[in-house]
Amino acid sequence: MIDPVDLTARLIACNSVTPARGAVFDVLEAALVAIGFAVERTVDGTAPDGPVENLLATRGTGAPHLAFAGHVDVVPPGEGWTAGAFVPEVRGEMLYGRGAVDMKGAIAAFVAAAARTAHAGQLTLVITGDEEGPATHGTVALIERMRARGIAPNLCLVGEPTSTAQLGDMVKIGRRGSVNMWIDVPGRQGHVAYPHLADNPVPRLVAALAALDALVLDDGTDWFQPSNLEITDVTVGNPATNVIPAKASARISIRFNDLHTGQGLAERVTAIVRLHAPDAVVTAKVSGEAFLTPPGPLSALVSAAIEEETGRVPELSTTGGTSDARFLRALCPVVEFGLLNATMHKLDEAVAVADLHTLTAIYAGVIRRALG
Repeated sequence: MIDPVDLTARLIACNSVTPARGAVFDVLEAALVAIGFAVERTVDGTAPDGPVENLLATRGTGAPHLAFAGHVDVVPPGEGWTAGAFVPEVRGEMLYGRGAVDMKGAIAAFVAAAARTAHAGQLTLVITGDEEGPATHGTVALIERMRARGIAPNLCLVGEPTSTAQLGDMVKIGRRGSVNMWIDVPGRQGHVAYPHLADNPVPRLVAALAALDALVLDDGTDWFQPSNLEITDVTVGNPATNVIPAKASARISIRFNDLHTGQGLAERVTAIVRLHAPDAVVTAKVSGEAFLTPPGPLSALVSAAIEEETGRVPELSTTGGTSDARFLRALCPVVEFGLLNATMHKLDEAVAVADLHTLTAIYAGVIRRALG
């Protein structure tokens, strides 16, 4: 038997700010090997987005095949913790430490669930050290390795912290896509007293941003909220008061539903910008496309395991940011379920000790239903 609280604490004790490597994987590997998993650890990628350590663990063979996916890397802790961010401590009913809910607690709960659950078929853990960072050489590299080895799950559960007010109140069945864009408008530097000898790029950028800010992308869908475009940065970098600048830049971020693609939005934004600034350069980076796992066998299976342990019927939702589910959905149907997300990325991140035990029981129920 594995105590999920103890394993969570031992994972928290490893400083694993993204990209995570080394000790945190040592702790996880030892726990998995002890309960019969074959563990493969690799280091993938090179600078600037690597190297990244990843872990693939399998137990059993054949079908059915359930995968659990997660990450052991965490965001930087920041200053002002009551105790050390990587010094796990139980105070009252809570276990404190960076990664307690996002998402070392869920990984520990799933390992503890696997330790107490016999199953047919195959169980696979897909664990990366780079979900909080660029995510270039993390789950993407693991998926490539799984395909090369013929590891093909038919269901995937991601342990992201999806619960909001109570454990088990929400399951994610999809996520919006994300695209960031950089807008650079060139001009010609000159003296403010002689504007006819210069070309000020700022008015053109402002006009383009006003048009983008007024853009209504859609009204949402049955499962997704409306897409939103946000201006996240405007930069001129002009230290002088009497100089017309040579360039003005901005950055926007769009979170979009399944009515759009990242490339389609990039083309639409570029067209709008160039109406106001014909020489502008727009560069786009798509972090992930929107996806939906329609309500069906997988969400019903997870919901039944939640209701059995908590009495709650979870809401099926697509709200929130991106996760590695955006990559894993290429393998098989995927849903996300995990701990309360109220303290993730915050100072004094914490998980209720009782929730770790309940989540372990829920995950054990998922394993039994998927692989029984």
